Amino acid sequence: MAALKRIALFLLIFSSLWATIVFAEELSVRDEINQLKERITALEKRVLGQDEYIATQNSTAQAQQQKITEYESRLAQFEEHLHRVPGTPMQLMEGLELGAGATFIVQGTNNVNYDGEGQTQKKNRTDGSYSADITLAKEFKEVDGRAFLHLEAGQGAGLEDNLTLYSNVNRDAGDSDAKVEVTELWYEQNLFKDKAALTFGKLDPTAYFDQNEVANDETTQFLGRIFRNSPTAEFPDNNAGIRIAYLPFEWLELGYGIFNAKGSWEKIGDNLFNIGQVSFRTNFLNLPGNYRFYGWTNNANHTKWLDREKTKETAYGFGLSFDQKANDIVTFFARYGWQNPKVYNPDITATGDDEADPRYFSLEQSWSVGFQVEGKPWGREKDVFAFAVGQAMPSDDYKKANEGFLAKTEGHLEAYYRIHVNDHLSISPDFQYIWNPFGKDVAGDAAPIFVGGMRAQVDF
Repeated sequence: MAALKRIALFLLIFSSLWATIVFAEELSVRDEINQLKERITALEKRVLGQDEYIATQNSTAQAQQQKITEYESRLAQFEEHLHRVPGTPMQLMEGLELGAGATFIVQGTNNVNYDGEGQTQKKNRTDGSYSADITLAKEFKEVDGRAFLHLEAGQGAGLEDNLTLYSNVNRDAGDSDAKVEVTELWYEQNLFKDKAALTFGKLDPTAYFDQNEVANDETTQFLGRIFRNSPTAEFPDNNAGIRIAYLPFEWLELGYGIFNAKGSWEKIGDNLFNIGQVSFRTNFLNLPGNYRFYGWTNNANHTKWLDREKTKETAYGFGLSFDQKANDIVTFFARYGWQNPKVYNPDITATGDDEADPRYFSLEQSWSVGFQVEGKPWGREKDVFAFAVGQAMPSDDYKKANEGFLAKTEGHLEAYYRIHVNDHLSISPDFQYIWNPFGKDVAGDAAPIFVGGMRAQVDF
């Protein structure tokens, strides 16, 4: 009996221990499950928070990139006028940039229609010219402004003093004096959060008006004057001026400029050249294009062709300048200009004039079209081939006032190939053909003119 009691007590104790162990294990498992659930929940919260953080960062980065893109776009539009800044400017210190370059040109022709001494018997001729540029630019980021200085020196008129033409063949040519001149000196202030800009000082009007992406720089693009700017727009030389630009939208720019129409800084309010331009920046099929329309007046004294006693007339005109990419390597351009055909500027005369009997002329219309192709298809990505053709048309009143003149339309053709030698040197063979030179009104010489040349551009 005692043995049975001991066995029963042993079983009871064993059962209690087993139940306690099982229950304890069950509680431990539940605790572990609950802890795992809590850890999973915490991880989910952390992952969700990280995703939200990443999303927030991405959104912020996108917003910042958009602002940067908009700023760069506006800055690019405001700095289009720096078409002659040689090479890539070197940053000397924060906001201060120095640039330098040189252009060397040699041209020869088979038909000189003026030899510089009043004779035309010498038909073949080869001449050269050079120009050197130094630019200094300073950004004032704290006030969103910019100052710019452009020094230029050059020597040699090239063939231009030996060819009597409506529009000559070397836009980079200077004269026999190699002195250093201040070509541009201005300050520009951005306004209204980069939606407007005010520029004043000694300005180049063609840097802000009648621009073109592929036909606006004689140091790297076309040399002929008719392709650099419209010959019917009577732009004054670099002089005192004020220019205002307004960008209501990224694709639209409104520009207006007032410049001294005479070479001197004396009485700058008496002779003014006014010009306004509307520019549309397009991006059809991700192919950029620029479409510019402008109108101008020049109130410097002009003379009326059919009434020479009227010597205080005003000249005026309008024009357009288009450039459009057709694909990644081809860009087309077109220009057209018209001006008042009834007057002429007595400061503009033909090359080779007798000072006692100067030959005045005026153009009524001009046009030019062309294209450039980048060298990627033939393995020369940085090379460029370009071709252009255009005409300069004298005014009817000019013809009527000069009895016996033929006053034919002068035609121009130019092609060049720019060879990228390295980042500091490019060489460009250039060929020009002119028919009906000076309207076929050069005495004893109306033959077409062929000009072959070579240009070297050095960027420091």
